Amino acid sequence: MSGAGAPTQQPVDCHDLRVAVVAASWHTQVMDGLLAGAARACDDYQVEAPVVVRVPGTFELPVVAGALAAQGYDAVVALGVVIRGGTPHFEYVCNAATDGLGRVALDHQVAVGFGVLTCDTEEQALDRAGLEGSHEDKGYEATSAALLTAQTLKRVRRGYEA
Repeated sequence: MSGAGAPTQQPVDCHDLRVAVVAASWHTQVMDGLLAGAARACDDYQVEAPVVVRVPGTFELPVVAGALAAQGYDAVVALGVVIRGGTPHFEYVCNAATDGLGRVALDHQVAVGFGVLTCDTEEQALDRAGLEGSHEDKGYEATSAALLTAQTLKRVRRGYEA
């Protein structure tokens, strides 16, 4: 199980952060779960009015995440799912999304939550989507990671070590 060894994080007050969530549209049930997890995390971390933007698919996440980062959001959470098929399409989309979101984080010096599921089967995606019966809640985890990283970046920019 990929969730083994995850750190225990307590929510902190992030009411002062501007947060955007950009979410793909493919695989509706999985995406609904990921978005619900992101919303729960925003509530737990006291994020006020996160912006949610939908895009057609996972390939489109980086360009919109970059546009949101350029608008000054403190954290951008990217949610998507790619399920392996019988062609190399899986590798191309996964690599493009991963590389692109990494570039957004580095180029804009913004926290980017990586909530892109890359699964062999739909069952694996459902098990990570934070739905009833799921073993993991990757939408929540990606949002929590982005929020905690955004808080760390604020401290670093003010001259604190961490």
